[in-house]
Amino acid sequence: MSRDLTSLLADPPRERADAARNRRRVQEAAAKLFREHGVEAVSMDAVAAEAGVGKGTLFRRFGDKSGLVAALLDDKERDLQERILSGPPPLGPGASAGDRVRAFVAAYADYLVEYLDLLRVSETASPGARYRIGAYRFWHRHLAILLAEARPGADADYLAHALLAPLAAEHVTAVLRECDAARVTAGLATLADALVSEPAGG
Repeated sequence: MSRDLTSLLADPPRERADAARNRRRVQEAAAKLFREHGVEAVSMDAVAAEAGVGKGTLFRRFGDKSGLVAALLDDKERDLQERILSGPPPLGPGASAGDRVRAFVAAYADYLVEYLDLLRVSETASPGARYRIGAYRFWHRHLAILLAEARPGADADYLAHALLAPLAAEHVTAVLRECDAARVTAGLATLADALVSEPAGG
């Protein structure tokens, strides 16, 4: 299983020391401005000014705001992926498939709520963007492997997509207008539990 998932991890790009310094300055500036003003309200020009770099440098490196957001999310995604691959159970190896599904949904829900604005920009940058992101393929493959074990004979690939659907940032943003984060998280846990619990009479 770990080998299947590791193949979906992209190696961080190699970069010169000065390029790495500029990247860190831009990401720190963007994180600060996004935190203070919200992602939607911050322009790329404002990020360039805060970081002390030229606009051309910023656009060449990140392309647009969604590219900058993806770079900010990269470290957060890698941390969660490493915990899945080699962290302690139940999120990491060593627990039952059902318990690992439940743990993933709980961990991802926490990650989603904390970085909701960034994830929303990343996932809605263009039609279908969410499903082209490398991290989505990782989450889907992880769940598909676990669901195939927890529910033998079920269509695990489809069920993985179905379980990830309510974890979309756009969906959660809309739902949070009516439900608080604790209620959303509890509902997601109920969905995961229903999916991996043994069917009645099984």
